[in-house]
Amino acid sequence: MLSTLKEDLKAVFDRDPAVRSVVEIVFCYPGFHAMLFYRLAHGLWERHFFFLGRLVSQMGRFFTGIEIHPGAKIGRGFFIDHGMGVVIGETAEIGDNCTLYHGVTLGGTSWAKEKRHPTLGNNVVVGSGAKILGPFTVGDNSKVGSNSVVVKEVPPNSTVVGVPGRVVMAGGQSVERADLEHGQLPDPEAKAISCLFDQIRALERKVKVLTEEQERLQAQLSQAEHRETA
Repeated sequence: MLSTLKEDLKAVFDRDPAVRSVVEIVFCYPGFHAMLFYRLAHGLWERHFFFLGRLVSQMGRFFTGIEIHPGAKIGRGFFIDHGMGVVIGETAEIGDNCTLYHGVTLGGTSWAKEKRHPTLGNNVVVGSGAKILGPFTVGDNSKVGSNSVVVKEVPPNSTVVGVPGRVVMAGGQSVERADLEHGQLPDPEAKAISCLFDQIRALERKVKVLTEEQERLQAQLSQAEHRETA
């Protein structure tokens, strides 16, 4: 238990530059509090005290604004930054050293009693407001941009952005430390628009050349007709 708490504290120190002390984490970090409630609720759930597990989970939701179902499976070094509005479903699985920002949903798309929530690999980072919906896997070392809606499998070492989420970078190098430079995420719409502008400029140059050629030919034709008339 102490080892797990030390890992939780280390995760906060590693990924939040605003933190100043252990005391600050213990009293002021809802993500840390939510994990304490989750571990108690998950322990009860694993021992088939389902009602008590849900009750503790709802208490954690009331105090932290973070809802983690006691049936979810969460690895070591997990960190929820800010946390308000985070929802993690019953059959969700989260690997080691993952990071979620506020407003993230790991949700399901089925009412059947089966695996219906996503699985996150190790070192996955999910930006604020992102929704990952369905029983698929987000591969190791992947990043999901803010407000993305991911509804299908994500390969390892990928970056996903957009609605619906699209893989815009794949096969990158493995990362040692999870982070999410929001300002450096690719923008596929901006890239597409830029490509369209490039094509328009190329077409304008061709039209200009053709127009000049037509004007030159017309001038030559006019001169020829003038000589014949003379």
